[in-house]
Amino acid sequence: IQQAQSIANPGCFATAIQLALLPLTRAGKLTNDIHVSAITGSTGAGQSLAETVHFSWRSNNVSIYKPFTHQHLGEIGESLAQLQPQSDADIHFIPYRGNFARGIFASVYTPLDLTQDEARALYQQFYADAPFTTVSDKEIHLKQVVNTNKCLLHVQKQGKQLLITSAIDNLVKGASGQAVQNMNLLFGLPETTGLMCKASFF
Repeated sequence: IQQAQSIANPGCFATAIQLALLPLTRAGKLTNDIHVSAITGSTGAGQSLAETVHFSWRSNNVSIYKPFTHQHLGEIGESLAQLQPQSDADIHFIPYRGNFARGIFASVYTPLDLTQDEARALYQQFYADAPFTTVSDKEIHLKQVVNTNKCLLHVQKQGKQLLITSAIDNLVKGASGQAVQNMNLLFGLPETTGLMCKASFF
């Protein structure tokens, strides 16, 4: 990034899902299909007029959209292939519309031959120097990240399946926040510049 002439920021769903999978990919552990369920707030739908972005439609309501065909799947697959090109694992992604304004909560699971402690150590080591991505020992929830540039991850093993939960704010970490973070890197500024304050508007 520091030497780049142009930078593409991932989409919001792509950010949450990639951060959940990159440690496994770097370790060459994505050898089975990946299942993802993720829910986004109404601000994830942009500003165009549509029935499903209205508060009256979203309130007390949940629905899926673009199952298995979401536009962020391409960039997720491309990023994972850069780290583990030999993997032929498919990503089965079900996106949900949530009845809240902002945030993304993703549940990602895949079979894994590591223990829970080994998987947690892998994630903690991968993100040891990441100022905004934290691997939590406790289960996470959306309010912990809303209005911040944080990504919270939680890893747990159940039987053969590793479950990774990932939470971000789609308007900050999933959009403008990571753009500022990349700009800081590009111009040689501390990576956290302007991103440690919690937003108080929107």
